[in-house]
Amino acid sequence: MKIILLSIAMLTLTLNASAQEPVKKKEMREVQVTETVKTQNPNEAKTPPAQEKAPITFSKETIERNEIPYDSQELFVFEFKNTGDTPVLIQNVQTSCGCTTASKPVEPIQPGQKSQISVHYDTKRVGAFTKSITVTTNVSTTPIILTIKGIVLAAPAVEQIEAPKN
Repeated sequence: MKIILLSIAMLTLTLNASAQEPVKKKEMREVQVTETVKTQNPNEAKTPPAQEKAPITFSKETIERNEIPYDSQELFVFEFKNTGDTPVLIQNVQTSCGCTTASKPVEPIQPGQKSQISVHYDTKRVGAFTKSITVTTNVSTTPIILTIKGIVLAAPAVEQIEAPKN
């Protein structure tokens, strides 16, 4: 009886092992075919190669000003020119914090045309500062980083005048 049971167990294991092998090979072939089809799918949108930098040239990418009067309306103006052969649209101008605001041109800048980005810093914040402005365009995936630096002077001291004593 033991011999019969042992024989059945051995036969089952042998059949099971041989049946598993072709399934594994088949699964591997399916995975390889799926991966090959996935990489060669003609319906996938091809991403065009990104340009290194937008075809616009800034006269300065960093503007530094020292001794800015407290609570003044200091404006940093970055002038640039479209040096490419297609219109450039400034899609976004993002400042590094809420103390800095920027305005950008709304219309596309035509080839050869000049324009500007204006940046305002809150000069009620005394001391040295460095802020970055990230500019993105329609013609490049690489952003342009502009920088403003400066030192805001302390507010002038207010003299207290004593009232005359009667």
